[in-house]
Amino acid sequence: MPAPRRRRPATEAEAAALASDIRMRIIRLTYRRPLTNKELALRLDKDPATTLYHVRRLLGAGFLEELTPRRGTRGAREKPYRATGTQLALDFRAAASGSAVNEAAFGAFLAEVAAFGVSALEQRRVVLQLPAEQRAELMDRIDAVLEDFRGRPSGSDGDRFAIYLASYDGN
Repeated sequence: MPAPRRRRPATEAEAAALASDIRMRIIRLTYRRPLTNKELALRLDKDPATTLYHVRRLLGAGFLEELTPRRGTRGAREKPYRATGTQLALDFRAAASGSAVNEAAFGAFLAEVAAFGVSALEQRRVVLQLPAEQRAELMDRIDAVLEDFRGRPSGSDGDRFAIYLASYDGN
């Protein structure tokens, strides 16, 4: 199993840009398929102006890229956006906005579960009692497995799914 890739510390600007559940959801939606602001607004059930604000924050932080404009069904010029994957190489723990990023990730998870329904979840819950160094080893190994699968080529025949993993002290 490959060692987990070490992430660089996120800047405060990067952490602030991800401190929004809507922006986290935009990144997920545009990860494999570019979407326009209008398409994002429809999928998020948000006003296009609100969505554009969030898209611009993500563009400014390097989490989205603007692709070549295209003509829409009515001939209007549309700008598709695609996630860059930059956030996957960042460690948000030391950033002042790091806890806000955690809250945003959890909010995005809850919003997506609300949209798809709890019955769509495949869940595991485990309670462990480990010394700090073993807990760190466990999280490193989980990161390595996730990184291994994330790095594999994705085919169009595969099902797209998301994993939300959280660890907390349960004392």
